[in-house]
Amino acid sequence: MDVSTVTIKDVAALAGVSPATASRVLSGNPATSPQARERVAAAVKQLEFQPNAQARSLRSTRTDSIGLLVSDVRNPFFADLAHTVEQSALAAGYVTLLGNANERTDQQDRYLNSLISRRVDGIIVAPQGGDSASIRALIKRRIPTIFVDRVIADIDLPSVTTNSDTGIRQAVAHLAERGHTRIGYIAGPQSISTGRERYSAFTRAIAATGLSADPALIYVGDFQAASGSAAVHALLSLTDAPTAIIAADSLMAVGAVAMLQRLDLRIGEDIALVAFDDIEWFSLLTPALSVITHSVEDMGRIAVQLLLQVIDGQHPQSVVLPSELIIRASSAGAAHATLPPSSRKN
Repeated sequence: MDVSTVTIKDVAALAGVSPATASRVLSGNPATSPQARERVAAAVKQLEFQPNAQARSLRSTRTDSIGLLVSDVRNPFFADLAHTVEQSALAAGYVTLLGNANERTDQQDRYLNSLISRRVDGIIVAPQGGDSASIRALIKRRIPTIFVDRVIADIDLPSVTTNSDTGIRQAVAHLAERGHTRIGYIAGPQSISTGRERYSAFTRAIAATGLSADPALIYVGDFQAASGSAAVHALLSLTDAPTAIIAADSLMAVGAVAMLQRLDLRIGEDIALVAFDDIEWFSLLTPALSVITHSVEDMGRIAVQLLLQVIDGQHPQSVVLPSELIIRASSAGAAHATLPPSSRKN
């Protein structure tokens, strides 16, 4: 028999029960006998029967699926987040449908509309910032939704985010202790909550330590690697260039590393570098990269927990995770008064 054509009637016939009993067994209804459950399970295995999830969802209004919308699937942080969410959801009996916004609101909205049409039981969103008709549609339709990593200020949804202030303050203090007085900062887009929050944390830390608040030391990127490279080129072209740089996310840090290598600068000796987000291979670089870390595993796991609570009709409180500095060789050396001539390359 072609397994693609197997129906619940075939399962019932092989198990020697009625289609109604087979249906109750497959739906987990406790009003079935142990013998019937055993026979139906054996028939399902023998026939390789796959229940029609779409048909079942029409009857139960549940699809046993959730949506996850990440900001950029190429970003190692969001790749790790997607893996943690998928594994946590699977352990709870849900499959995960993944959407990639590619840091674009229009692409975000296209994926969210698709997830709505597929009747997922809930959605975890790392929003792109600003107003979104699709996110408001989730709320209007009462689709269980939570924010992860990022939020939209005027939309009240449970969220899992990070307190960036502590880690950034530690990073600035560490660099100041090593003798750096001019610290460059590669900021994320100010339209996105994490971009704004980390920028504010940096400016507060600079003020608290009395370091140079020269606005030329801040370059606003877009959470993409190319903007990290462009930022390093611009910052090191200044007459009074920084001797240390903090990048506000991992992809911009990747771009920063690439440009510093192109300029033949020795990270940790000619210039110090600190990245926000601790992706696995940052510790494997030579020198290893100092990072502001926060637990992507905790973020993904808690995001699924909160979403399941919302699906069950609860109203969970938002969770804010801590951040902290991990010092490695890329920032451990003392500051140099001036950069070598190689940094002036085009």
